[in-house]
Amino acid sequence: MVAIAILALAGIVIWQAGTIPSPLYAQLGPRVAPYIVGAGLAILGAGLLLAALSGRWRAEPEEDGAPDLPALGWIGAGLAMNVVLIQPLGFVVASTLLFAFVARGFGSTLWLRNAAIGLAISLLAYLGFDRLLGIRVGAGILEGVL
Repeated sequence: MVAIAILALAGIVIWQAGTIPSPLYAQLGPRVAPYIVGAGLAILGAGLLLAALSGRWRAEPEEDGAPDLPALGWIGAGLAMNVVLIQPLGFVVASTLLFAFVARGFGSTLWLRNAAIGLAISLLAYLGFDRLLGIRVGAGILEGVL
């Protein structure tokens, strides 16, 4: 049932992306991101449907439902820190720290590895928004160098 809902959502996203007006001069217009999201949803929905139909997917046993408060604390601290630091330090640094804190919330204790992965992802996101889409997402320490 969930797989069908995800596939339906993918169809709606792709359908609605087609209705977004795109300027003729744009190499990558405003339709690109919704099409990518819709395609990703379609792939994930199809994979979930195949797993469900083949019997490979099984529901996990119910747990007591108690929230993991330390994990929520790490994630909340990362989000709060991102909000505070994005203006003075910029998108790349704030997003790198956010990634490292969220990874810690999910149980990873490898801070340097997580920061390196976060830096790579945030640099790609920044360059994608700045260079490809022409959207300024924040000027900070690293953004001035790039």
